[in-house]
Amino acid sequence: MAPKKKPKKKKTHHHLNPHNLAAIISGVTATANSFLNHNDISLLPSQTLALESLIATTSNSLSTYLSLLPKPFDPLSLPPPPLPPPQPQCWFRRFLSADNTHSLWHHAFRMSHTSFFQLLDQLSPSLRSALPQIAPDCALAAAIFRLAHGAPYAAVARRFGISLADSCRAFFAVCKAVTNNLGHLFELRTDSERVVVGFGWSSLPNCFGALGLDKFAIESEILGQDGFLMVQALVDSEGRFLDVSAGWPSTLKPDSVLRQSKLFHEVEESRELLQGPSYKLSDGSLIPQYVLGDSCYPLLPWLLTPYNRMNEEDSFGSAERAFNCAHARAMGLVGDAFGRLRVRWQLLSDSRKWKGECVEYLPFVIVACCLLHNFLIKCNEAMPDKQVRIVEKKGEDDDDDDVAFDGVVDENAMRIRDALAMHLSRVSLRG
Repeated sequence: MAPKKKPKKKKTHHHLNPHNLAAIISGVTATANSFLNHNDISLLPSQTLALESLIATTSNSLSTYLSLLPKPFDPLSLPPPPLPPPQPQCWFRRFLSADNTHSLWHHAFRMSHTSFFQLLDQLSPSLRSALPQIAPDCALAAAIFRLAHGAPYAAVARRFGISLADSCRAFFAVCKAVTNNLGHLFELRTDSERVVVGFGWSSLPNCFGALGLDKFAIESEILGQDGFLMVQALVDSEGRFLDVSAGWPSTLKPDSVLRQSKLFHEVEESRELLQGPSYKLSDGSLIPQYVLGDSCYPLLPWLLTPYNRMNEEDSFGSAERAFNCAHARAMGLVGDAFGRLRVRWQLLSDSRKWKGECVEYLPFVIVACCLLHNFLIKCNEAMPDKQVRIVEKKGEDDDDDDVAFDGVVDENAMRIRDALAMHLSRVSLRG
């Protein structure tokens, strides 16, 4: 006889009661809150901000979920989640008084404990005057925390024990204090000899910096969906910002940005900059003081741009190739500087798109970040250890992706560039 088949078991579906699900989510959220409350000193700021965001999102989703449950349902029937005991002090005060937090300063504020208090010494008088209701160390730390992590004002207010309005006031007061008190750190006008020596090591005599542009995305009806603000910066061989002109709309051409900048005015009109002695090359040619600039700029006696091929069939000679290689390395300094700026100050991150109403104060924030960048280099702070966003350097025969300037060419500038190109060619042959 054939064996009897065992009857198939009916599949059972376990449906979770929606009310029980809501209670579980509420409990998990409360547990996460408690964990955050007890470990906010030891956790990295990026971790606490991410956890806060998840908790807030979950709480909002739970509220939406409860509103969709069939009636009658009383949300008050959920078991009350256990609340963490209130902390006697805000996060910042506990951070200052906790043991072994010196190693965490770089994570929290992108600088060491020593550099923070050096900065505080320089800014305290301005901060006491602008914010009598907030302790200067708290105001400075709150603003630096927002810059470093792109933290929303609400998160800043919770950590530093201040109101939402005061967290906003502190941020702008600190940015203003930085621009008012640290402006001397744009050293083109105060320490130009150091700048020239730095480029001299790269066989670029009498060079006073590399000039380029970066873009910051903006959501604006006026500028369009892909609109942005441009920042023009002059950078030295160490990655310091020497001159910054911020806030130019994407509707302008780079040539127009240059001609409206303070740098152009002080070279061409008031003649306060780059008017020093020329450098005599080994062949007797004289090289005046100059800066290097992207091909989107005009070629001027004091602004040397790379050689561009008029036709695809054209080829560069050895002198032109030597100049373009040296020029590309120098221009890479601009990309490096902006990349490090964005990595250190996440509020300026590439992933962030600023709202149209921020157009007025974004340039102000960028200039403050550039000055803080210079301040930290002066304090010998290490550069960010994350991968730096670097503008790809072009090879000797590569075309420039930027739209090259197509205006009138200055013949004197061509002569100067040719002489420098021959010098670089001779250096490369000796090397």
